[in-house]
Amino acid sequence: MRKKTGLVFLLSLLSGLSLGVEEYQELPILDEDREHWSFMPIERPPLPVVKDGDWPQNPIDFFVLKQLNDVGINPMPEAEHRALVRRAHLDLTGLLPSYDEVVADQSYVELIDQLLASPRFGERQAQHWMDLARFAETDGFEHDKVRATAWKYRDWVISAFNSNLPYDKFVMQQLAADEISPNSDQTPTMFCLAGPDMPDINSQIERRHSLLNELTSTVGAVFMGLQVGCAQCHDHKFDPISQADFYRMRALFQPAVHVTKNQSVSALKEQGEPQPAYLMTRGDFDKPELELEPGFLRVVSIGTVPAIGKTPSGTSGRRLALARWLVDRKHPLTARVMMNRLWQQHFGTGLVSTLSDFGIMGTSPTHPELLDWLAAEFQQHWDLKAMHKLIMTSATYRQASQESEQFEENKKADPDNLLWSRFPRQRLDGEVIRDAMIMAAGLKQYEMGGPGVRPPLQKEVAQTLLKNQWDVSPNESDHYRRSVYVFARRNLRYPLFEAFDRPDANVSCPQRQKSTTAPQALILFNSKLTLDLARKMAGDILPDCQDDDKFIREVLRRCWSREPEPEILQAARDFFTRSLKASANASLDELKQVTPTPLPADLDPGKAAVYTEFCIVAFNTLEFIVNQ
Repeated sequence: MRKKTGLVFLLSLLSGLSLGVEEYQELPILDEDREHWSFMPIERPPLPVVKDGDWPQNPIDFFVLKQLNDVGINPMPEAEHRALVRRAHLDLTGLLPSYDEVVADQSYVELIDQLLASPRFGERQAQHWMDLARFAETDGFEHDKVRATAWKYRDWVISAFNSNLPYDKFVMQQLAADEISPNSDQTPTMFCLAGPDMPDINSQIERRHSLLNELTSTVGAVFMGLQVGCAQCHDHKFDPISQADFYRMRALFQPAVHVTKNQSVSALKEQGEPQPAYLMTRGDFDKPELELEPGFLRVVSIGTVPAIGKTPSGTSGRRLALARWLVDRKHPLTARVMMNRLWQQHFGTGLVSTLSDFGIMGTSPTHPELLDWLAAEFQQHWDLKAMHKLIMTSATYRQASQESEQFEENKKADPDNLLWSRFPRQRLDGEVIRDAMIMAAGLKQYEMGGPGVRPPLQKEVAQTLLKNQWDVSPNESDHYRRSVYVFARRNLRYPLFEAFDRPDANVSCPQRQKSTTAPQALILFNSKLTLDLARKMAGDILPDCQDDDKFIREVLRRCWSREPEPEILQAARDFFTRSLKASANASLDELKQVTPTPLPADLDPGKAAVYTEFCIVAFNTLEFIVNQ
């Protein structure tokens, strides 16, 4: 693979400052440029020979076990059924299982099928895609104007995952729904314009230029795992992507992006004949120089390139051709990128750790043959649910994560878990934590769809916004809807989500950070949301469980999906004793702020407050916020 040296790169920049665009020289794509692993054709590899033929549950395990064999590591044994049930619920639906679901007489495979068929599946999977799509219901920037219909795209994504829309159609509809059929719903194409925008900018030409560049960069990163946006101002420094490549690809979208001052953008829509497309010198919106024809990235060679031509709906056909090119089975990137994203979703890290950068500066896959096998399998039917099931029924996924002598041995031999010698524990996302708290409180609100709802914000947070930017939803039941339906404002993330690393939606986010910070502990322990839901959980449990031991067991069943050990039960009893003594010194007004809702008539407020406090403690346990 050719690389530009620092001197050559600097000279190319300087030449752009002094020379006319006629002297722009686009380097040809050579065979060696296509020798990088991600540009090579996808070929299904044979299953490797392994030592322990009884361990693999499906083909995934042969590839993993082969590398473990090579370094002399034994995989971890299968996790307990209870742990697998909880793991599967959190991964597929983002919700905790009830204790009854954990102890139900149901096989693990039957459970996976049930969860994949649940409407909750689409809601959880959509949250992952929203991060990639930089979804929000506002424009961002200073005024952060509301996009009145943005929620329709979120609902379309949820529906697409629940109906198991094949991934090739999922891609095509988001890029070219209006070109596929004259009467197609254009909502899916909101993906392309979901990023930040400044409708009131003086130069609407500059605004459109920025939208087109951001759109092109996002499509390249999300569907191909390439940072094509690095070629907006000059040839890509490392990857064989020229500046002309970028603007040829941008030209595919140009006829469908139109702006009107002070109006938010929405779906793509072509109007009239396409205007000429140009390479923008140094990426400046007001320096269109070399005229270009629309086209695809030259380094990605799939043989026959789809023809660009008029569609039945009268559009240019450019985006439809791009979509067909992306989902062609000879395309080396599309299936690899999505299978890597699916692996990361279940294991916390991808087989390629740089999820949206499969280029020269990205990391190489830890298991290249496995990635190609998954990609080849995926291309057969583009069936996402089938691939979820394949991964989750593998012995690799079903490994235990509990500390043990073997766990420590595997951790020492494979410290970063690059060989998948154990299941990695993962802290839950903020949305999942909130949903788990709501479920534990007994508030099972399953209403789907519609504009984003706005739960109450603490006064200090609400004061940071302009007037009417967060009008609290009048219907109290809306305050406890699933987190995917919470209003997504670009300039203010819901505090719990922000504390637990929700991205800001200004750029596509392939993987969230997993930070550990003091505000996380403070918001889980001291926030009004935590107190409110702890009071409701205590109030929901007390009518049937005023015996302390029964109450403790029910709280931990809801939060941990299991029975507490004897030592945990004793520690909880000790907590009750200490807290009851402390409450004796509190005033009635202070106690009323933490008593369960509703408060049983025959229960002393001092004792009642202890039940709420224990629920707060349960929300703050490590086992509650970790998938393991």
